[in-house]
Amino acid sequence: MALDPREIRDLTKEEVAEEIARATEELARLRYRSAFEELENPSLLRTLRREIARLKTIQHERAAEAALAGTVEENADG
Repeated sequence: MALDPREIRDLTKEEVAEEIARATEELARLRYRSAFEELENPSLLRTLRREIARLKTIQHERAAEAALAGTVEENADG
């Protein structure tokens, strides 16, 4: 399930983590299969790697925004 960045941003933090786990597991299965047989669609490996990177990027952006928001709140209180 290829998600574009807008769709990923609509997901909750937990849903993003679930998608990362799902895509990582699927990538591992495909890598294992590719070691023993030819894949029907070898470009799927690349697609999954990019999807994982996209998911992790948005997850990191959210964490950075949360950390920055915490820093701003601390400065405002002090």
